[in-house]
Amino acid sequence: MGDNRLLRVAIAAAVAGGLACTMAPPASAQSLTDRFKSLFGGKSDEPATDAPAAPVPQDTGDLTCPPVTVRSGASTYAVAAPGKQPVGNDLRFQATISKMARECSLNGGVITARIGIQGRVIAGPAGAPASVQVPIRVAVVHGGVSEKTIATKAYQTTVNMTESGSEPFTLVAEDLTYPVPPGADGDRYIFYIGFDPQALKPERPAPKKKRQ
Repeated sequence: MGDNRLLRVAIAAAVAGGLACTMAPPASAQSLTDRFKSLFGGKSDEPATDAPAAPVPQDTGDLTCPPVTVRSGASTYAVAAPGKQPVGNDLRFQATISKMARECSLNGGVITARIGIQGRVIAGPAGAPASVQVPIRVAVVHGGVSEKTIATKAYQTTVNMTESGSEPFTLVAEDLTYPVPPGADGDRYIFYIGFDPQALKPERPAPKKKRQ
């Protein structure tokens, strides 16, 4: 009887273990939405290797959160050795954007957007510095035949390079605000993101007014 009882216990444990294995969701089944929730928390450090998903409008009640896309010509940021072009052996590093996410909130006629961006910095043959400044510009644009920029802001994030020569980065732009668009114009709004090397240059001081 003792042996039969032990056998029944062992079978029950095996069945329970099998059920647990079949019920546990595989890591690969985690949705982009779940990963972007982590991204918006600013704590995600997973390698950004996925291609950007097609932008999908997100509705918050009557509020439409515009799709987010990378502006043409601003998807990479390459830096060369001083006085050189960022090609071949003169390339120090190159940064690329690989994932994007966004969410919008409405308060008193003003929309606040949170734009999450993930990417990667890869060292080039000329050798990357110990830390890299990654400049990114985020803009909300009224699309159409002649686009109109509604709001724009530049951001920076620092990437500390390691011997691997390839490091992910995460940036969350949390304070881009713009007025609620009139009528159906909101359906034509787009969030554009892209690298903007000009954002690394210090702003020129405003000219002093001449005394009368």
